[in-house]
Amino acid sequence: MTQELKIEQKFIEQAQTLCRGAEVLPDGYMALAAKLQKAHNENRPLRVKLGLDPTRPDLHLGHSVVMRKLRQFQDLGHQVVLIVGGATAMVGDPSGKSETRPALSKEQVAENAKSYFEQMSNVVDIERAEVTNNADWLHSMSFVEMLKLATSTTVAKMLTRDDFAKRYADGRPISVVEFFYPLMQAYDSVAVKADIELGGTDQRFNLLMGRDVQAHYGFEDFQLAMLLPLIEGTDGQVKMSKTYPEHCISFTDSAKDMYGKLMSIPDELMPKYYLLLTDLDYNKDNNPRDEKMRLAYEITRMYKGEKAAQEAQNEFINVVQKKGVPDDIQEFKADKGENILDVLLKLGFVQSKGEAKRLIAGGGVKFDGEKVAGIDFALDKEGVLQGGKRKYAKIIF
Repeated sequence: MTQELKIEQKFIEQAQTLCRGAEVLPDGYMALAAKLQKAHNENRPLRVKLGLDPTRPDLHLGHSVVMRKLRQFQDLGHQVVLIVGGATAMVGDPSGKSETRPALSKEQVAENAKSYFEQMSNVVDIERAEVTNNADWLHSMSFVEMLKLATSTTVAKMLTRDDFAKRYADGRPISVVEFFYPLMQAYDSVAVKADIELGGTDQRFNLLMGRDVQAHYGFEDFQLAMLLPLIEGTDGQVKMSKTYPEHCISFTDSAKDMYGKLMSIPDELMPKYYLLLTDLDYNKDNNPRDEKMRLAYEITRMYKGEKAAQEAQNEFINVVQKKGVPDDIQEFKADKGENILDVLLKLGFVQSKGEAKRLIAGGGVKFDGEKVAGIDFALDKEGVLQGGKRKYAKIIF
């Protein structure tokens, strides 16, 4: 396709910008430039697809990587197509899973999707997006139509997926229903006539399957797959996920928590955060602390506003750098002699006593500035309790 078209420089430049931090399959940014040129010649917007299986009701900065890319396409005048996985979520995406995922009910999908779109509106112009549900076409398919879809691939090809291959080699069960997940997601690309599909790097197999299924249904111009990296949580080790709330930066976090969590990321994670979460460039020649503050401020400003970002930064400087205490900490009425584990749990500083024990063992709990030495600590006076780096409460009897 790239050889058949004379591609204008502006579309090459647009493609290079859109590919910042992304991998485009096949053929990279020039294939995208050709798509942009062809759409321009046909006087139509590209149809840019993102499938959403709302398995959880809340979003985090990891989700924003693909959302920011959607917004870039919107700003260039292209049509974003958001597909709620009303059918696919009831199967469960097996990507990266070592066992069959539990399916969601229709009610869970609807409730989670509502929350998704409310939070997505921080980044994507939902009013300009085309929002649909793949249950509209997948639930109405006849058995014969489903068999036609199934003939678009083979069991051998399905077993080239890493997760399926590992499970098969280990003798762990793979439901036949799970084989249908990538086929169903791929058929979405047929139903909405997708030109481009976005997804995380863990979705490589699924997105490329979309090209195969479009070919199976007679498409002449197949979708491109745009893969976005998964970002690690604040520990710098595992991908950001609500499974690890202590390392996850959620859209629903307060400005102070968002800023504070961003300031806790390892220095080596900063270039990736700059690249995927902002429009700014990382300056390796700057003081790492200053670069991290610039990063934390920018991201907090994007989602919480200028005023909230400035307040969060001021408090961080006071509390962390100057070892002060926040001005607006909550008051908590405790019983004299109450055990520290119970207090931490009641305050919501931890989710379990096990987490409280680990926090104390790591020196993360302080009372009036002094580290709490052990799990037998009991409150014998009023004062300020600190749990972790950012959680404070004034204890009163």
